[in-house]
Amino acid sequence: MAKYSLVGQDGNAFAIMGYTARALKNEGLRDLVPQMQKEATSGDYNNLICVCDRYLDKANEAAGDVEKD
Repeated sequence: MAKYSLVGQDGNAFAIMGYTARALKNEGLRDLVPQMQKEATSGDYNNLICVCDRYLDKANEAAGDVEKD
């Protein structure tokens, strides 16, 4: 199971972005936060979910927690 996941998180858009930002910061990827926020707010809620999920994948990779298919 991945260290960071949107499953079970608060569904509020700001909470999701905050969770994603904290995950990036915790894994030493602080420089990605402004870009994530820009991309996440550039569309609708579905866009926000997709963008945050993609950045959480980056945080999981940095944490060495990558699921093998």
